[in-house]
Amino acid sequence: MNKPHSNKAWFLVLPVFILVAFSAIVPLMTVVNYSLQDIFDVSTRYFVGTEWYREILNDSRLQDSLVRQFIFSGSVLLIEIPLGIGVALMMPKSGKWSVISLLVLALPLLVPLNVVGTIWQIFGRADIGLFGWALNAIGIDYNYAANPIDAWLTVLLMDVWHWTSLVALLSFSGLRAIPDAYYQAASIDRASAWAVFRYIQLPKLKSVLLIGVLLRFMDSFMIYTEPFVLTGGGPGNSTTFLSQALTKMAVGQFDIGPAGAFSIIYFLIILLVSWLFYTAMTHSDNK
Repeated sequence: MNKPHSNKAWFLVLPVFILVAFSAIVPLMTVVNYSLQDIFDVSTRYFVGTEWYREILNDSRLQDSLVRQFIFSGSVLLIEIPLGIGVALMMPKSGKWSVISLLVLALPLLVPLNVVGTIWQIFGRADIGLFGWALNAIGIDYNYAANPIDAWLTVLLMDVWHWTSLVALLSFSGLRAIPDAYYQAASIDRASAWAVFRYIQLPKLKSVLLIGVLLRFMDSFMIYTEPFVLTGGGPGNSTTFLSQALTKMAVGQFDIGPAGAFSIIYFLIILLVSWLFYTAMTHSDNK
């Protein structure tokens, strides 16, 4: 005899749905509404359709910020993913040194974002900062406040210092989940260390690396606090990323309509690229 179905379990999901609606869906719909209007004040607004979207897409300053953002996020992934895997492979598998290594790796992740920017702001100064002073002492003319290349590389190095630990911790957890039987079989076959990594460790890390790639891409693509504290977007606009351009438009200039359109385009770019990453990595895993 079949038992009658009960839908009471859906009531357990209702609080989560309400929370998501108020924290994500309602603000998103509000931004969409703003992006279709020309807002002068609280009571004066006019419907303009997709005018702001066309203006944003044709704005050369925002196009430059988008290019800088893609270059930065691509550089972050190319450096932090291999570096994080390498650090995880060199970590002790067990014992007290493994615990100490995990604690040391977790330390940069505990530092607040604004403090990270302040640390590197002082660290990179040529007069009192160890990093800036050391580079100038060996003959390198380093000044992140005046040289766009120095500023760009400092922001990139700051992000690598702060977030490589996340990739390393994810990779370490993935390596620890690999059964010993795989290593025993590789030892019997006298497989080299590269063969073990290529055919055992790397395939088993794919699901963990997918999480790492998505997290690091989304976070690096939305970076704001660290470069704002370190360089303020300068010198010039060399480290002005999309989030800073959006904040300047919405808060500094109070252009709510264009800022709303900018936010939607920003959101769709992140969603599209994340979906492409996810599709590519899951497709290769299925093959």
